[in-house]
Amino acid sequence: MSAILMLSAWEVQAQSDEQLAEEYFRNEDCEKALTYYEKILKKNFEKRALKNYTACLIKTKDWDEAEKFFKRQTKADGATSAWYFFQWGLVSEAQGKSAETEKKFTEAIEAFGPRIDLYRDMAEEFREAQKTEWAQRALQRAREVGRNENLFRLEMASVYRDLNDPENMIGELLSYGILFRNTEIVQNMLQDFLKEEKEQALLEKVLYEKIQKNPNEAFYNELLVWYQVQRKDFYKAFIQERALDKRFKYSGTRIFDLANLALQNKDYENAAAMFEHIVKEYPQGQLYPFARRMAINAREEQVKNTYPVNIAEVQKLIAEYAKLLSELGSNTRTLEALRNMAILHAFYLDEKEKAIELLEKAIEVGKTEKNFVDKSKLDLGDIYLLQGEPWEATLVYSQVEKSQKDDVLGYEAKLRNAKLHYFKGDFELSKEVLDILKKATTREIANDANELSLLIMDNTGLDSNEVAMRSYANVELLLFQNKTQEAIDSLKSLYTQLKDHSLADEILWLTAKTYQKLDSVPQAVSCLQTIREKYHYDILGDDALYTLAKLHQEKLKDKENAMKLYQELLEKYPGSIFVADSRKRYRMLRGDTIN
Repeated sequence: MSAILMLSAWEVQAQSDEQLAEEYFRNEDCEKALTYYEKILKKNFEKRALKNYTACLIKTKDWDEAEKFFKRQTKADGATSAWYFFQWGLVSEAQGKSAETEKKFTEAIEAFGPRIDLYRDMAEEFREAQKTEWAQRALQRAREVGRNENLFRLEMASVYRDLNDPENMIGELLSYGILFRNTEIVQNMLQDFLKEEKEQALLEKVLYEKIQKNPNEAFYNELLVWYQVQRKDFYKAFIQERALDKRFKYSGTRIFDLANLALQNKDYENAAAMFEHIVKEYPQGQLYPFARRMAINAREEQVKNTYPVNIAEVQKLIAEYAKLLSELGSNTRTLEALRNMAILHAFYLDEKEKAIELLEKAIEVGKTEKNFVDKSKLDLGDIYLLQGEPWEATLVYSQVEKSQKDDVLGYEAKLRNAKLHYFKGDFELSKEVLDILKKATTREIANDANELSLLIMDNTGLDSNEVAMRSYANVELLLFQNKTQEAIDSLKSLYTQLKDHSLADEILWLTAKTYQKLDSVPQAVSCLQTIREKYHYDILGDDALYTLAKLHQEKLKDKENAMKLYQELLEKYPGSIFVADSRKRYRMLRGDTIN
């Protein structure tokens, strides 16, 4: 019983010493802290206590006491003495004794002997003390003792990063990747480490060299593809995937995935080339019908996003879809082809009846595919709206709302119904629906709902019959119906009438966006310039200035004015969401190295 009480009293005392030591250390009363830390360390080794004790020795410059203490403590067993040698080295460094510092750090590393696991901890201590070269020495010593060059590859890569030695850093990561086949970790670390253009170029060069020397090692090819995708260089990534596909008999699966990624990133030309490659190389393969359709779909996106849209190219696309349907038939594999044909007929050739006929056929063929049927119904609603039949449109939108009540398509249908109410001038009803959609599951739908809701809220109730807002909504309907020139004429007339209305900046902004779609840059610049000069205090001030700067940079190739405009945005709108990108673009134009 008395032994237990004595042990308990010792524990209380020890706890009390630690608490007092920490308290004095926090209050920078090193003289008192030293007394307690020394008591603690005489009884037990405690790394934190040792660190703080050393910090106090350096602060008080009590070199004699330090010498006595470390001489005594380094007589302990090898593994523990290593930490004392390390801290002794820090004390020697504080005294300006470089030779002694090197000796103590060397002794610290060597004291671990065969305890390989502890070298990593010592390397971390050196890194924390900003002695990266010594961290490298510690890890290298572990490899020598363990006779294994593959030890601590990731840790060594981090050390080489700190030493600004990208070549060795890349070498360590690639060696780790080959050894452990953990591509994801290598990718994550490369993404964190390779910030500068020259480092990224070095990685590409090293990977090409590795591929040439090791043509049958897929790891390097896959990593190179990943790197090129990060840079959105889908053409180069395709070349690598094509080589991998041929060598390892992937039957086009990886190229198909890459093509879809290129399509998502709006690189329509390379996406189409990849899908067409699969069609050509694997005419009997399982991917053939999908690649065949997606190749046309990629070309379609390219045509639809080139302004003004070339009607002859649209007709060629429809002919390609018709050829596909003739070859593969109307079935579940070709449903999307029918749907895409319908959209082209309706929105680009103004052949709405033909479009409705195709969609109804698609719905019949795909009646067992619930999501496809509901997507087609949304398209059908859009076509009814094009025809000026809002009641028919809202009927099919509402069917989808009911069918997909808690899913993304249901929210999409609800958003289209809200826009329909807006086009009709039923602003209050539209806003009620939009307020529900602000909490939608997808950010895109929630953002669209919030944007339209704010527009309605800011610009209704200012005049008794809401004439201005109705006119503006009617212009948006014209744009939806692809009546672009009519919409532009209406916008010009509206701005003349409403220069002093709260909608003035919205009218100019919509006009600028419409001109941008038509690739009419001078007209877009003129509208944005007016917002910059007359309506810079409104909500679209930073949007207009940022877009104006980008047009000067990317379209007009006017570096000087682009820099001035980015600088103006940084000064005028410090809270803008465009600040980070504007700063990056400004520095790039100035010629800075972007990290």
